[in-house]
Amino acid sequence: MAEITAKLVGELRELTGMGMMECKKALVEAGGDIKAAEEALRIKSGNKASKLAGRTAAEGTVAAFISGDKKLGALIEVNCETDFVGKDANFLAFAALAVKAVAESNVTDVEALANVTVDGATVEEHRKAVISKLAENITLRRAVRYETNGQLAAYLHGSKIGVLVALQGGDEQLGKDIAMHVAASKPVCVSKDQVPAELLESERKIYTAQAAESGKPADIVAKMVEGRVSKYLAEVTLLGQPFVKNPDQTVEKLLAENSAKVDAFTMFVVGEGIEKKVVDYAAEVAAAAKV
Repeated sequence: MAEITAKLVGELRELTGMGMMECKKALVEAGGDIKAAEEALRIKSGNKASKLAGRTAAEGTVAAFISGDKKLGALIEVNCETDFVGKDANFLAFAALAVKAVAESNVTDVEALANVTVDGATVEEHRKAVISKLAENITLRRAVRYETNGQLAAYLHGSKIGVLVALQGGDEQLGKDIAMHVAASKPVCVSKDQVPAELLESERKIYTAQAAESGKPADIVAKMVEGRVSKYLAEVTLLGQPFVKNPDQTVEKLLAENSAKVDAFTMFVVGEGIEKKVVDYAAEVAAAAKV
C-alpha cells in the first residue's frame, strides 16, 4: 500500500474537486492508488448528482466571457437551489469555466456542452464535482455565443442579470452603455421589424378593443390604435427606447451620433420562467412536532 501523504491527497483533490477528507478516505480504500481513488470519487459524485437532479434549481448566476480582441464572446446561465450557493466561489468558478467552454467550443446546446472537455475533464464531470462539494442540484440552463467583425460588450448586474451585445462601430464605452441599457430597460429586440408578429397582433387586438369602448368614429378609433401601437413599439425595441443615461435621447439617436449599429443582443435573467417551489417551513416544523 502506497503511503498516503498530504501531497497525494492534494493531487487527488485537484483532479476531482472533492473535499480533503473524502479524498483521503478514497485513497485509503484504494490502497493509495490515486487512479482507482479518482475513479471511485467520480462514480460517487455522479451518484450524488443523480440523487439531487429532481430538485428545483432557480437561483444561480449569469456568467460572461469576451475574448481579448472583443470578437468572440458567450453568455451562460448556471442554476443552483439557493442564493447562498449561488455566491460560492466554487460555483462561480464552474460558471466561468462553462461560459469559456461555450465560447471556445462553439457549443451552445447545454446538453452537448456537457461532453466538451476543458481543463482535463468534461464540463459534466466538473459539474458533478461541484455538486458533490456543495450538495445542491446545479444545472446549465441556457447559453449563447456571438462572433463578430465589430466588437462585443457585456454587462453583469450583480450575478442575476447578464447582457451580451454585438456592435458595429462606436467604442468600448458605447458598447458597455448599450449593454447596461438593455439590462435596465429590457427591450424585446433591436428594431420594430424584429417584433414577433403574433405579439404585435395580440397588442393590436387589445388596443382596438379598448379604443372601441370610447364610442368615437371608426376613423378616430383607427388612429388611436395606430398611435398606441407606435408607442408600444418604442417601448419594447432597443432603438425606440429613451437611453437610460439620457432619457431625452433615444438609443437610435445615440447610435447614429456614434456611427454605430447594434447587430444583436441577448439578456439572461437568473431563474426567469422557472416556477419556484414555495416551502412552508412553519408547517413543516408543526408537522414534525406532531410525530
